[in-house]
Parts: sequence; C-alpha cells; structure tokens
Amino acid sequence: MSQEIKLSSEELKLIALFQKITRATARDVVEDEKLNRLIFVVNEGKMGLAIGKGGVNIKNLQNIIKRPVELVEYSSEPEEFLKNMLNPKFVLDVKFSERLDGTTQADVTVDAAKKGVVVGREGRHAEKARLLARRYFNITKVLINSPEQLAMEW
Repeated sequence: MSQEIKLSSEELKLIALFQKITRATARDVVEDEKLNRLIFVVNEGKMGLAIGKGGVNIKNLQNIIKRPVELVEYSSEPEEFLKNMLNPKFVLDVKFSERLDGTTQADVTVDAAKKGVVVGREGRHAEKARLLARRYFNITKVLINSPEQLAMEW
C-alpha cells in the first residue's frame, strides 16, 4: 500500500546532513512550507538515536539549517504510522474508509481530554499527519475525533 517516494537533490543533501549529525538513518524529509519546518521520517526503532541525549542532535541540526525540525518514526502499517505522527499514547483507534470520490480517509479517535495535544498548536500535528499520510499511503483526508462523552446516569 506504500507508494514510491522520489527525492530531489536538495532533499538528499538534507538527509545526508541529518544522518551525519544524528548517526540515524532517515528515509525521507518533507518540507512543510506552510509552517516553515522540516519533517524527517526515521526508520523504525531509530527515534532515540535520532533525537540524541536531551535532544542534542535535533538542536544541532536546527542550528545548522536555521529551521525547526520534527521527527516521525516510520511504519509500513498506515495505522501505526498515523499513531506515530499523532502521539500513540493518546490515539485510541484508527479506521480507514473509502470516500464516494474513490479516495481514502483516515478516522482517528483520540482521548477527548488530550485532543488539543494530539492536534497541536495551530494544527501542526494534524497538518503533519495529512502531509505524510498522503505521501506514503495516498490517504487524502485525516479526521481527528474524540468519542462522545457518555451521559451520566442518575
């Protein structure tokens, strides 16, 4: 279900710089012009190595490229990949459905008390999920919902 990603020479240079600084393998970098940041997709199990002790690797990388950097741990399973992007602790469920126009939509259910954390300031985590879900799995829409609070019985 994953699709082939083609990298430009600029993206390859950024990945090489990332790998030189962090000693972790990045499989992709996405430039989010809307929020002026770079999002690196690192291989499974390499998140700790990429971040470095106390976030030192990411801080060094941000100082060199003069832009905010965010990381996402890759998974070949779309459900797991979305959880990784949106904080797996707060994601309760992920379901996929085909829309009338033939595109795929992801419905992500999150803890109602943590929905703001999952979506992120200015929707930055939701935007990251939308960008990467489309790039990797051709998922055109990501909806983040919280379960309706149960009515209290007297």
